[in-house]
Amino acid sequence: MLIVSLSLVLFGFWLVLSGHYTALTVTAGLVSTLAVVALAKRMGMVDREGHPIHLIPRGMVYYPWLAKEIVLSAVGVSKLILDPKLPISPTLVQVHGDQRTATGTATYANSITLTPGTITARLRGHELLVHAITREDAEDLMKGAINARVVEFEGAE
Repeated sequence: MLIVSLSLVLFGFWLVLSGHYTALTVTAGLVSTLAVVALAKRMGMVDREGHPIHLIPRGMVYYPWLAKEIVLSAVGVSKLILDPKLPISPTLVQVHGDQRTATGTATYANSITLTPGTITARLRGHELLVHAITREDAEDLMKGAINARVVEFEGAE
């Protein structure tokens, strides 16, 4: 199932990027896709971690939530920038992630970085060093809302 799914995703991606739909180019794309998938399978790289299609249903809930958080945070950072007093209080905090897989940990770190006003500066195991533009942002991060959402997104494997 993973091989078929990976083949379809790669071929679809190739079609979108190619923009040329003649018999020759589509055939070349299909052959290239099959060769890449065969090579990846031989290398043992076709697995649930490398092609996490099982996360698609939970992603339909997680990604809209993350988009909302990004917009809200962008508005907050914009207000800080436009305030003549520039009330920032840069803070470094250490947060712990409860994710069970590398995909979950990467999603957690990237979700923090995608949210304006916070950047994941270092990741060691499940410990993340995060720079926040204000103490309030750091405190919100320490409450664990993003961590809990990513754990829910990751699901019980």
